[in-house]
Amino acid sequence: MFHIATEEEIKSGKTTDIYFDRTVKILKAKGIIKKAMAEVHLKGFPQGWRWGILAGVEEVASLFKGLPVNVFCMDEGTVFHEYQPVLVIDGIYTDYCIYETALLGFLCQASGIATKTARCRMAAGDRLLISFGARRMHPAIAPMIERNAFIGGCDGVSVIKSAELLREDPSGTIPHALVIMFGDSAEAVKAFHEVIEPKVKRVCLVDTFCDEKFESLKAAEVMGDKLFGVRLDTPGSRRGDLLEICREVRWELDYRGYKNVKIIVSGGLNEHEIERLNEVVDGYGVGTAISAASTIDFSFDIMEIEGKPIAKRGKKSGSKQVYRCKSCFKYTVVPLHEKIGKCDCGGENESLLKPLIKDGKIVRDLPKPQDIRKYVLEQLKKIV
Repeated sequence: MFHIATEEEIKSGKTTDIYFDRTVKILKAKGIIKKAMAEVHLKGFPQGWRWGILAGVEEVASLFKGLPVNVFCMDEGTVFHEYQPVLVIDGIYTDYCIYETALLGFLCQASGIATKTARCRMAAGDRLLISFGARRMHPAIAPMIERNAFIGGCDGVSVIKSAELLREDPSGTIPHALVIMFGDSAEAVKAFHEVIEPKVKRVCLVDTFCDEKFESLKAAEVMGDKLFGVRLDTPGSRRGDLLEICREVRWELDYRGYKNVKIIVSGGLNEHEIERLNEVVDGYGVGTAISAASTIDFSFDIMEIEGKPIAKRGKKSGSKQVYRCKSCFKYTVVPLHEKIGKCDCGGENESLLKPLIKDGKIVRDLPKPQDIRKYVLEQLKKIV
């Protein structure tokens, strides 16, 4: 009914590029059944990015579960840089060749979304950050989008199914449609308050009919201390400077004693606009910038055949390990057979490529999204 592949079709290799299927047929026909080690790494980030957040690992584990391969991978949520292998597969090449397309698809998009979210998180600081962008993408992948937005640093997600899978409550305010149906923003938020369960924060949308500051004051007068915040949704068609509009709203609310009312902004936001608005805004709903984030263009390349280093031009052959200093966050990539001591700063180095699958079995615990998110936020504190 919908133009999507099923889980079974992905797992069976039907979403592969045809040249991989043909490669397997050719190699088997010619009796070339060899063990190969291949790695996923990045040559360059989207413009302006200097680091990434690895995501999609749990789906990769499901993809390779049951196959006669060994997989080594960085923990999901790990900060990585260019030219660092983030995942390595070791096994008979014809056993895993057809999964390259799906493997890269899982990692490239998920990592792009998580990284964009982390950039927004860093820009927003401790302010509220909600994922609002599922409507810009195919609904079949809404849970994937919002899972990675969550682990990248969002405080909440808006889609019911996404929140259900995360075991979080969905986050949202009220749409313009509700205000239009009531004909008045204050009446709409009043009805929201009367009908919706108390644990949901009361946020009034204040840009449907009238000037935002007057709508905000009206909502505050009607709701009193029950009003958590007001939301300004600002598509490109809005006139005026958003920062100045928010300043006006804040001034008028504060002047009349409504200093507890938060200002939430959504519509066309990214990390750069967030930084500009932080002066006065208390929270953000970020949509397209996250859901349509640039993909991380990982590549997947053979680095060894039957234990002998080999690679195409522009790639460094041989198996490798990535180390990171626990103290100063310095990364070092070395051949797998080499060991390194402490960092120059005196801190301990930890190896980042760890066993994920051994002979088809998942050999390490897959953390909950909440734990991955915590790990991401801890690392972001160390990024300069």
